[in-house]
Amino acid sequence: MARPATGRNSCARLLRAALPCLVLTALSGTVAKAQTVTPDLFSTTRTSQVMSPDSPLRRTAAEVNDPFNNPKPGDTDRTRPAPSRIGQIPKYGVPAASGAASSGYDSLNRKRQKPKFYPGQAKPKPPVGPGSPPPVASNTGLRLSIPPSDSAHKTPLPPAMAGTVAGQPPRKRLKVDDDPFGAVGDYAGSFLIKSAVEVSGGYDTNPGRLAAARGKPLYVIAPEFLAVSDWERHALVADLRGSFTGYGGNLTPNANGTPLSAPLDIDRPSFIGHVDGRLDVSRDTRLTGQGRLFVSTDNPGSPNVQAGLARYPIYTTLGGTVGIDQSFNRLQVSAGATVDRTDYTNSKLTDGSSSTNDDRNFSQYGGVGRVSYDWMPGLKPFVEVQADNRVHDVKLDRSGFARDSTGGYVKGGTSFEFTRLLTGEIGVGYAARDYVDPRLNRLDGLLVSSSLVWTATPLTTAKFISDTTVTETTLPGTSGVLTHIYTVEVDHDFRRWLTAIGKFTWGELDYQGNPRRDKIYTVSGEAIYKMNRNLWLRGTLRRDWLDSNLAGNSTASTVVMLGVRLQH
Repeated sequence: MARPATGRNSCARLLRAALPCLVLTALSGTVAKAQTVTPDLFSTTRTSQVMSPDSPLRRTAAEVNDPFNNPKPGDTDRTRPAPSRIGQIPKYGVPAASGAASSGYDSLNRKRQKPKFYPGQAKPKPPVGPGSPPPVASNTGLRLSIPPSDSAHKTPLPPAMAGTVAGQPPRKRLKVDDDPFGAVGDYAGSFLIKSAVEVSGGYDTNPGRLAAARGKPLYVIAPEFLAVSDWERHALVADLRGSFTGYGGNLTPNANGTPLSAPLDIDRPSFIGHVDGRLDVSRDTRLTGQGRLFVSTDNPGSPNVQAGLARYPIYTTLGGTVGIDQSFNRLQVSAGATVDRTDYTNSKLTDGSSSTNDDRNFSQYGGVGRVSYDWMPGLKPFVEVQADNRVHDVKLDRSGFARDSTGGYVKGGTSFEFTRLLTGEIGVGYAARDYVDPRLNRLDGLLVSSSLVWTATPLTTAKFISDTTVTETTLPGTSGVLTHIYTVEVDHDFRRWLTAIGKFTWGELDYQGNPRRDKIYTVSGEAIYKMNRNLWLRGTLRRDWLDSNLAGNSTASTVVMLGVRLQH
């Protein structure tokens, strides 16, 4: 039989059974109180943080719509909202150049954006010493400069004074003009056109180059025209130069009635012009062409001048060349075909009659080839070969000689350019011509052709030019004339607008098949005063000598001229 429960034991059992319930009730009350108080405190704190202008949680509608929270222009560290990480891919490690401040090494080789300053504003110096604020990074949106108030409402400095004020940017240097008084020219489409005309007057002590000198005043009108294409590919150049030399009156006949060895009317025209074209087929292949025209008369004192002429007969040479240039790495090969036509006008005599010059008219057909190799920078040796055939309109000339012939030359040399001080080309070779008539001996001799320019100083330039030609003649029994001409010229600039030119020319005329040998010498000095790009003044003093081994053929003359040149 069970013992009845006492009061103490009954209360203990009830307390143990109710304790868990009391604990749960107490805990639930605490949680409920915490839930009642905590939202109010959190709401107040969040509201104060969002409403604060310095709060990173304050965001506008545009910033809310920007999922990546990109910085806007003008944002600073204080106004820029906290970046959102929603949708962003987390990056681990240390980004490149994160510790390089505003400048330093960047392993990604990125260039940092430099701050911009207003003109005339002094650049800020970096902070020095302890306690100085750190430099502002250039990739921030902070405005680094403001318009300087001390320069507001002031007249700007003229360009000539640019760079003379502290803090002002230096004046931009212009490209040095190699010819500050040269013609500028005008553009017509893609062509640069330059033109000029030179008018001179003076006195010649012996214009007819007679043994007994007779002086005459003279004037010279010399126009020029140059057109050069400005294309990326291909090229076209037209260079036309002419002149007319007139004298004040005709020469008087000899008192004894013998005809002069010079015309009574000694006025002489002259023209030389050529048009060159180049067609670039490819990088290594080019087609070339040239059209040329030469107008002149026999030189005064030449044995080809007939006695008793009223005026000089004029002759013209019209020709052209078509060729191709091909490059094989450093090797360049050029070849071309040439054709030229020479025609003389009839000779008018002092007695009113005229004589024909058809026996002097001829056509020339030929070809030329050249091989050059670019050995090293500034040195390009070459070998050139030329051959031609001359066919006269009349089989026999006025003396009964058949002057049809074949000839040519071969020469070798090099073109060079040494430090821009010595440039040009020089070639030496051999020239020969064989005639159909067996009575005419073979014409041959040394060939020298060169064109050198030596820049001795920035103000002084020396030039050397030599040329060898084989020309026709009317002397009976004479094959032709082998002519060697050498010229040395020195130019010196006392000022950019004042230039002096000294020139010395000597040459030899070899009439093969004839005992005659002529030597020519010329010494001249010129002074050029360049008033501006469009107007030059020129003064010339020249002395000419013709020294012949045959008596009565040597002459001398002095020429003084003063002229003006107009160019554009």
